[in-house]
Amino acid sequence: MSKIRDLFRDSPFEPLRYHMSAVSDCVALVRPMFDAVRDKKFEDLQGIVRKVFKAEHLADEIKNEIRQMIPKRFYLPVYRGDLLGYVKLQDDMADAVEDIAVLLTIKELHLPTVLTDSTFEYLDKVDSVCRQTVAISDYLPTLLEGDMVGAEAERAVEMVSNVERQEWEADRLQYSLSQKLFALDDDMKPTDVMLWFRVFGELGQLANFAEKTGERLRRMLAT
Repeated sequence: MSKIRDLFRDSPFEPLRYHMSAVSDCVALVRPMFDAVRDKKFEDLQGIVRKVFKAEHLADEIKNEIRQMIPKRFYLPVYRGDLLGYVKLQDDMADAVEDIAVLLTIKELHLPTVLTDSTFEYLDKVDSVCRQTVAISDYLPTLLEGDMVGAEAERAVEMVSNVERQEWEADRLQYSLSQKLFALDDDMKPTDVMLWFRVFGELGQLANFAEKTGERLRRMLAT
């Protein structure tokens, strides 16, 4: 019997937490990738990227198994389609990390010194959004114990609101950073400008998918 099937025996949310653990392992590699780029350690970067691909593949396999096994015949405390949507959004986070890894290794991409502080401020905010979303996933069993209502549900909604606020802050940092990037277009290769713009955009997508994961939980609580 598969691990996913065993987890479903305990709770319909346990497989989602298991999947989020794999997604979290993928997201945790974002900062090391940027550290390697900043320090011009491109061989190290390639090694980290291989770990990203492996982690993303594992998350994808777990997602597919969950899709096949989400119970169709038994009672679920939430709509089955919402569970499937929740898994998809979690997996989108891992996909965004993989896209970032690809963009950072298309060529030896150098981070301009004048953008370093702003880039890592933005990176830290995106990481915070993701960590808060992981915390929400860890909270799911507590919600189930409270039948998805009451004080525990209110606490979950507060957590989702915090994620939304931080994602908005990440959007602001992305906009400011992009302005600084294009102010350097006379000093940088056009390809580098566009690659960094896409990298910053994928970081924004990562935060956006994390926020939408929280929004899907709020939708489950409202039904």
